[in-house]
Amino acid sequence: MKIINDVKILIVGLGLIGGSYAQALTDLGYEVGAITRSQSSIDYAIEKGLIAHGTTEVSREYVQSFDIVVFALYPKVFVEWLEKYQGYFKPGALLTDVTGVKGAIVYQIQDMLRPDVEFVAAHPMAGREVYGVQNADKSIFRNANYIVTPTKKNTREAIEECKSLGKVLGFKTIAELSPEEHDEMIGFLSQLTHCIAVSLMTCKDSEHLVDYTGDSFRDLTRIAKINEDMWCELFLMNKKELLAQMDLFIDKFTELKSSIESSDTERIKSIMRTSTKRREFFDKK
Repeated sequence: MKIINDVKILIVGLGLIGGSYAQALTDLGYEVGAITRSQSSIDYAIEKGLIAHGTTEVSREYVQSFDIVVFALYPKVFVEWLEKYQGYFKPGALLTDVTGVKGAIVYQIQDMLRPDVEFVAAHPMAGREVYGVQNADKSIFRNANYIVTPTKKNTREAIEECKSLGKVLGFKTIAELSPEEHDEMIGFLSQLTHCIAVSLMTCKDSEHLVDYTGDSFRDLTRIAKINEDMWCELFLMNKKELLAQMDLFIDKFTELKSSIESSDTERIKSIMRTSTKRREFFDKK
């Protein structure tokens, strides 16, 4: 089933990503509602035209009026929400998410979920180092990647519907990975890079360095301004893959360090040539 405009969409968790989903979908003519903990977030979203209506209370009457439910919650809160309220969904509803870790929750959710609704996990590879619905901006999806992570329990119809959601939101590339493939990839591309940025910011007192830095340090550490609650949870829920990627980085960093120690000019240049060549693929994208 392709997404059509008379489909009603519920956003659970109205922060930066949930708010940006709401803005994009509302602007396309969908009826979008929201459930979130903060009444001020609901009020702001209604005032700015991001949602048609919303509530801080979870009620059967409200939840069962939606065809698609997008969860923009921390992983553990997401699972707890479903355990408590899954009886409220409309039969046939499609559930999806924006969660940055999959293996630790997807199978657990699908095993406990009632059989007349379907959960297809997804991860929008978009965001900013700011939080809250007040920073919602649908433009963050433009030229970004959207990853769907189905399992054998998912129907092809629901998978395609979830992909259609990514398309209408404006993502440039829609990809399909298993939860395990996703977690390995995200461990390297996202979680490792955040670990590196955090390490750079914490290895030296940088308050006095701000007067001397150039763009390279700013670019490398942009994501070090981090939500510690969310990212700590993501790191630990993907611990095995993240540690493997950290070991990979340490090995390469040590190789470069050893080459500098031994003044191995050719090895240093070889490493740099490989780096330059591989970075060009991202420039082409």
